[in-house]
Amino acid sequence: MSNYLAIATVTAALQKLLLTGIQEDMPEANVTTVRPEVTAINNQGAGINIFLYQALPNPAWQNADLRTRRPKENLIKHGQAGLDLYYLLTFYGNEVELQPQRLLGAAIQTLVDRPILTQAMIREVLADRNFGFLGDSTLADQVQQVMFIPSIMTTEDLSRIWSVFFQIPYALSFAYQASAVLIQGKQLGKAPLPVRKTQFYVSPRLPAIEKVKVCRAEGKPMLLQQIGDRLQDYGSLTLRIEGKQLRGEPTTRVQLGDAQLTPQDVGENGVELIFSELTTAEKNALRAGVQKLQVIHPIPDGSFAPERAIESNAIAIVLCPKIESINLTHVEENEEGLYDASLTVRLDLMVGKQQRVFAILNSIQNDNPITYIFAAEQREIATLSLIFTIDNISLGEYLVRVQIDGAESNLEVEGDRYSGPFVSLQR
Repeated sequence: MSNYLAIATVTAALQKLLLTGIQEDMPEANVTTVRPEVTAINNQGAGINIFLYQALPNPAWQNADLRTRRPKENLIKHGQAGLDLYYLLTFYGNEVELQPQRLLGAAIQTLVDRPILTQAMIREVLADRNFGFLGDSTLADQVQQVMFIPSIMTTEDLSRIWSVFFQIPYALSFAYQASAVLIQGKQLGKAPLPVRKTQFYVSPRLPAIEKVKVCRAEGKPMLLQQIGDRLQDYGSLTLRIEGKQLRGEPTTRVQLGDAQLTPQDVGENGVELIFSELTTAEKNALRAGVQKLQVIHPIPDGSFAPERAIESNAIAIVLCPKIESINLTHVEENEEGLYDASLTVRLDLMVGKQQRVFAILNSIQNDNPITYIFAAEQREIATLSLIFTIDNISLGEYLVRVQIDGAESNLEVEGDRYSGPFVSLQR
């Protein structure tokens, strides 16, 4: 394929080709590549002017580049565009000596003898000092060679072109088409590795979740609904997943969002997951927000991967963060008489780099409480600690909540009032 200089390289090659072809009959003639009216105004004597007046998609190559991307936007190959270039050759000279007509005949004879733009011709153009600006052209690497073909143009076609493009009297003209120029995109594609082997696995056992119960230590189980359920203070929770054919051979896993968890008790009709007994790696894989809960049966080949497992139906639950500590530092008064500070909040759930996180501060000092919302600073890695830049806030005590992808931390309640967590902004 060729790069962005391909079109200009074809024009330069056509100019050099015609200049060589007319030297025998009219050595004083010149070949230019300007607009026809410029040549007419300058009246530079005998010569041929080449004007690229149109570029259109080549019909044969137009559909050859439809599938350049996979559904996930990964490039399969370089993008490309196949173009046909349309040139108007205009002939000037002494009409008494029939110079325009002689130049027309010489040009046609030259392109009849050499209708194909070869690699040698292209390299000759690129080596010419007059075309030093085309030194990076890769047209010579194009697999399909460019061919010059006469274009059939009626008197009406010529009249339309001259009336639209040029406000000068008509000069003897002839049209040629250069087909096809293939311009390749710069963005690299991704070539996947070849498939080493294919495997098929059929199982008559498809796990099905019917209901999910959640309870705390020494607490009464509570039935979860399928959408919008909120799990607060997850570390003290136990999930009881009930359904059919939940036991997998040889292992059973529970998928909660992107986290793959090992249940503590597995039965045919029930799976129990105790969050406090999860490994550190499993806890770090949990994320706040709306999560998909499934029972997973890895296929019996010793490996576990989502694409190599049998999955149950999914139930959506909301895993909410819990604030474990709050630290307010760098409190400074600004020019407006308000205060700026840095708020650090530590949670019981890891927060990913791409998750949307906000701190919500509610003033409790008067009957008309003020609410402030601040976005968390960018994170380079998943973390338990979040930093918020607080600005233009009044002194006082504030209730603090953290919202992660729509899942909010709970406020503590004592009697009929909220009792925490608080942060106090003091002088």
